[in-house]
Order: sequence, then C-alpha cells, then structure tokens
Amino acid sequence: MRFDVVLRYVGVVMLFIASFMLISVGVSYYNGMDSAFYPLLLSALLTALLGAFPQIFVSKKGQLSMKEGFAVVVGSWLVACVVGTFPYLIWGGEFSPINAWFESVSGFTTTGATVLEDIESLPRGLQFWRFSSTWIGGMGVVMFALVILPSMGRSRMMLSNVEMSTLARDNFRYRTQVIVQILMVVYLGLTALSLLSLKLAGMNWFDALCHAMSAAATSGFSTKNLSIAFYNNPLIEFILIVTMATSGIHFGLIYATVTGKHNNLFRSEVTRHYLAIILGASLLIAISLFAAGNYHTLLASFRHAIFQVTSLITTSGFATADTNLWTPFAIIILIFCSIICSCSGSTSGGVKVNRLLLAIKMLKAKLQQQRHPNAVVRVRLDGMVQDNEMLYAVMVFIVAYLMLILLGALIGTLFGLDMTTAFTGAVSCMGNVGPGFGEVGSMNNFASMPVVMKWVDSLLMLFGRLEIFGLLQLFMIKWWK
Repeated sequence: MRFDVVLRYVGVVMLFIASFMLISVGVSYYNGMDSAFYPLLLSALLTALLGAFPQIFVSKKGQLSMKEGFAVVVGSWLVACVVGTFPYLIWGGEFSPINAWFESVSGFTTTGATVLEDIESLPRGLQFWRFSSTWIGGMGVVMFALVILPSMGRSRMMLSNVEMSTLARDNFRYRTQVIVQILMVVYLGLTALSLLSLKLAGMNWFDALCHAMSAAATSGFSTKNLSIAFYNNPLIEFILIVTMATSGIHFGLIYATVTGKHNNLFRSEVTRHYLAIILGASLLIAISLFAAGNYHTLLASFRHAIFQVTSLITTSGFATADTNLWTPFAIIILIFCSIICSCSGSTSGGVKVNRLLLAIKMLKAKLQQQRHPNAVVRVRLDGMVQDNEMLYAVMVFIVAYLMLILLGALIGTLFGLDMTTAFTGAVSCMGNVGPGFGEVGSMNNFASMPVVMKWVDSLLMLFGRLEIFGLLQLFMIKWWK
C-alpha cells in the first residue's frame, strides 16, 4: 500500500471540498457578511492547505492498484466528513464536537438527520454549506472530484468502479469518463429543473436552491424547522415528489430515456417495481389514514401518504406530517420503505429494489429447483442472467445490512432508548433515510440522543453510504499490508 499516493488523491478531494466552502463564503458575503463569513473562510483556507500539501510534496507515481483505489475512496469520504466539521466547530452555537461530526456525516452521506433544534437561526452562509455538503455527497465525493481531476488513465476507471456498486454499473454501456459525465449532466439537470419549479411554486430563490439540492441528493435537509410542512403547499409537495422519485431511479436509465435510447426506464423491470411500490404503499397508507380519521378526506390522506412514502423510499426524509401520529399499519409500511429504498445507480441508500427483486427471484428459483431437482434455473433481472457470484454478493449484503441494523438497535436500547426509537433510528441511519419514529420521528431530530448513539448512528450512516464492505476493510489489519 503506497500511503503517499493515497494521500495525494485524497488531497485533490479536499481541494474540491474547499472550493464549495469558498462558494459558501460568497453566499455569506452576499447576505451582509453574516456570522458564518469568517468561520467559512478560515475553514476553506485550512481545508485547501491540507489538500495542497500532498500535491506539493508527493510526486505522481503510476496507476492505482485495487487496494489503493479502495483506500482513496474510503479515505476521501472520511476526510470529507472531518473537514466538513470545520465551519460548524468554528461557528459554534449548537455545534459541540459530536454535533458537528454528526451533522457533517449526515450531510455527506445524504442522510439528512440533524441534531439542530433551531435550523432557521443559522446564518445563510452556514445553511448553504450544509446543503453543499449533502449535494456533494449525493453525487459522491470521489465521483464529483473525478469531473475536475486531470487525466489519470486507468486510475480514473479504478476509482469510479470502486465508488459505484456492481449493481449500479449494470445499466451503463459507456466508458468511465462518459459515465461520470452522464451522472453529472443528470444530476445538474434534476437540480436545475427542481430549482426553477420550486421558485415558480412560491419559494424564494435561496430556499428553492437549497431544497432543490437536497431533493436531487435525496437528503432531506431543509431550511425550515418544520421541513416541507412549513409551506403547506400542494404544488411544492408535488414538485418535490417528482424530483425525489426521479432521483431514486438509475441515472443511466434517465439519461437513456431523455436521449431516446432503447435501454430506458420504460423497459426497466426494476423501475416498474420501484414505482409500483410507491403507488401501492401510498394507496394502502391513505386508506388506513382515512379509515382511522387522521384526515377528513381520502384525497388529503393520499396527498400526505404519497409524499411520506416517496420521501422515505428515496431516503430523502422531507416531512409534511408527524408520522408518529399515523396508524401502526402505516408506520410498518413506512419502515419497510425505509429498509428497501430506491434503485441502484441513484442517489438513494438502503438495500435497493434491485436486491429485493433478486432475493425474491432466488427464493422462487429455490422452490422451483426443489420441485425439479435436475432443472437448471437461471435468475434474470431486466432480461440479464445473473451469475452466482452476483447472487451470492446480494445475499451477503442483505444479511450484513440487517445485522448492522440489529446491532444499532441493540446498542440503542442498551443506552436507554425505547425499542421504537432504537430500531427505527438504526434503520434510518443505515439506509441514509433521516427520520425514523419515536424520539427521532419526522417532526423531531437526533439532538436528544446520547453521545454514544450519535457516534454509533454516524458510523451506521457511513456503512450505509459506502455499502458496508468498503468501510469494513478499514478494520482488517492484514488488508493494509
């Protein structure tokens, strides 16, 4: 392992993050040099200095190995979270060291959970930094940096392959550089369309930009303490539903659809099931809420149901209602959505609909093989035969994912949390969803969590965003040799 080479690439990512801090400085200056101006400026300079050192003192050395690629990706995410705390710590307020770390990790992993009691009291410069961190995290700190990195030959391909899961790469039929460009075009396009739509729907420019960045990243950060419930605007809710739902679809399929390619979302088995889950879950919850008298009309029930279902299944975490007050039936469905989540190749976290479908197909194949022992049963997804290595990886991931949720819930109850809060808090952090139920419900936050749980939940966020195994490598001493 060439640690100096790893540090050189991580340094480039730090320079990229420093550029967004400088943009936040500009926002702060535009708003009358608010109280975040000097904390952001100092943070940008410090981050840029730390990123520049490896560029000056470490020479370029050939191509990255697979092990070094993993180290660069994981190291970049961890370092991003660390330097992301600088503006919070220097500004002060509610940001103790653990709160600053939690908020930074929540932003970069696009979890959208917060420890802030009064979000609206933050100066706009610091507000914009929160949304910048989550927007960078939606695309991926390494994928974003690959856009601006100089030509690196095979190293670029190595880093993009490590950053993207195998499932996410399945629907791309392009070279690495083109894949990065496609991701950027779709991401920027979704953000821009959402920005203009939200402005026309009644938001001011700042709120529209922040919520567009958050929705495209499927993060759920909001400039308001009451989240989207503050606006009580059906048109704003509809725009965000469309943005969130689209951001939960494989970006390669979105690009193929817009450019008229054959392999588009209308032919995607995964996309059809994803949209069917959203619609089916919304209808079931709406009927449950209307029957229980939570809302006076079925239309009002459906309006809130489809927003919350879309918000949780895409791991966005916006809220228009206090879901703690909903029926147990509705809560169970929402928890299911928080575990499964959207499609691979999107900005969402969770198990992914792709893995759910493969698990169901494997179950069917097993039952069929028991009836016909000599039959050769192939598992297909979107018409493609899945090899045994891929199926094995899917099952290992699902088992590891559920075990980490269980571990998080057990630690939560050990430190005094009730079962609902401990379990759904672990689910929301592992899936990068944001809100859970109980003390971490849609109209609550993580401020009251014990310090230990803030550390545990932030670790779960990183496990979820890095899809478990990349981060696990750090704990294997032999791997570093």
